[in-house]
Amino acid sequence: MNNENLAVPELATVEIQGHTRGAFILRGAMAAGAVYGLGAVSPFVGQALAQGGGDADIVNFALTLEYLESAFYTQAVKKVPGLSGKTLDLAKELRDDENQHVSALIAAVKQLGGTPVKAPGVDFGAAFKSKDSFLKTANVFEDTGVSAYNGAAPSIQSGAILGAAGSIVQVEARHASLIRLQRGAPPAPLAFDKASTKQQVLTAVKPFIKG
Repeated sequence: MNNENLAVPELATVEIQGHTRGAFILRGAMAAGAVYGLGAVSPFVGQALAQGGGDADIVNFALTLEYLESAFYTQAVKKVPGLSGKTLDLAKELRDDENQHVSALIAAVKQLGGTPVKAPGVDFGAAFKSKDSFLKTANVFEDTGVSAYNGAAPSIQSGAILGAAGSIVQVEARHASLIRLQRGAPPAPLAFDKASTKQQVLTAVKPFIKG
């Protein structure tokens, strides 16, 4: 499929390597978001997680997502040409936040008696070619993260885990607003997130999912 015809082409350029269920779901969620927009991420994640697995499995999915964001900002600080001033400071702040999210989710998986997944391999495509491409991709990732957490929340059984996820998704939403401000865009452009139908999501991800 031609990237020019995608709703969010930035997601189609990102490669996530790994064979864990979390990596599989994240690839599918990003494929859905690329084709139909970020409103497709939440229903895809909700459906995928509802097919089985407990809280530890859900937290490992969230951990995979946070690994992705942590790697993105860690690499951006080193690779984006001309990144300086307030934008560089923001990238470092978001990197540190994502690293803390990773640590918290690893601890949560262990608390649930599970084994934390390892970080997947990632390739961010052309996201680091300029400051503008970095900010645009960062905006997409933060919005994707919010939608993914919203999709996972209904499947969480533990009140403590749901509370922890809620505290993280609020920070992800603030990240998205801060990135938008750096881009000169409205920090909260919509009063409600748009959602795609189940059939739209299934149609979007079918060509991308193998195995």
